[in-house]
Amino acid sequence: MKYRTGLILIALAGSALATDPQTLSQGYATQARADDPAFSGFSAKRGEELYFRKMQQGGETISCTTCHTSDARKPGETKTFRSIRPLAPAINPDRFSDERKVEKWFKRNCKDVLARECSASEKGDFIAYLQTLK
Repeated sequence: MKYRTGLILIALAGSALATDPQTLSQGYATQARADDPAFSGFSAKRGEELYFRKMQQGGETISCTTCHTSDARKPGETKTFRSIRPLAPAINPDRFSDERKVEKWFKRNCKDVLARECSASEKGDFIAYLQTLK
């Protein structure tokens, strides 16, 4: 009996992290409203601007497109030539399906490109932009 209960708890814990772009966006909206009471919603246009924003890091100009290409519907490649699956959820349904992974990659990539963590509003804008890509 203990064994079966443990399996159920493991299954429930794993599914608690499963998500989708809409659910993530709702969470980011809650955070964004807490950070800024004037928050009025996400913008795909701001998300697109964030995706293409060029920054100077370590003597080079980088953006999200450096690894993810200018078309987020296509595969990208890291600086070490490792393949990256497309960012657009319409092409890669697994994208934004695991909250831990999403937070891990937002944290890492925002620090790499912007030299800081992204705000909840920026994360929501970014997802809003990617959801426009079909």
